[in-house]
Amino acid sequence: TTLVIVASKTFTTLETLTNARVVREWLLDGLEKSDALAGKSKAEAVRKHFIAVSTALDKVEEFGIDPQNAFGFWDWVGGRYSVDSAVGTSLAIVLGPEAFEEFLAGFHDMDEHFRTEEWGANVPVLMALLNVWYTNFLGAHTHAVLPYSQYLHRFPAYLQQLTMESNGKSVTWDGKPVNYQTGEVFW
Repeated sequence: TTLVIVASKTFTTLETLTNARVVREWLLDGLEKSDALAGKSKAEAVRKHFIAVSTALDKVEEFGIDPQNAFGFWDWVGGRYSVDSAVGTSLAIVLGPEAFEEFLAGFHDMDEHFRTEEWGANVPVLMALLNVWYTNFLGAHTHAVLPYSQYLHRFPAYLQQLTMESNGKSVTWDGKPVNYQTGEVFW
């Protein structure tokens, strides 16, 4: 039994859809070779073996996934921040419900800490201020993350996506240029 989860906010991300198409062909080829289709169409097989996590149910359906097998989430949630939304479906399956609930509780605890703690003891605020200090006053424009375990070898790449796509903007929300460093390069 194979379940494929395609997670894409807009269901237009090139890399995600390219991989999803390759997996779809792999699955259908395997089902055909093993006679597992048993008179079912390829479209039925896709509907049975694929689920989606997206805000674009029309595109999910165009791909061949039954919209009833799709988990939606708010379109204002940035994809790289959405692991605690429906985008975390694969993680919830891997961890199991109890561990995933603990994971979500940790997010909630940190949200509450950020929302209620005074700035002098507010860890996210202090970390942000330190980043501003390091980049703008000390000239430290790069940030190295060196995993201590092989299991974490892709963690720096995740942090690159998380931070460098969000920070480092050269203009404000209303399009005005900024005259200071807004983020560092992650390695």
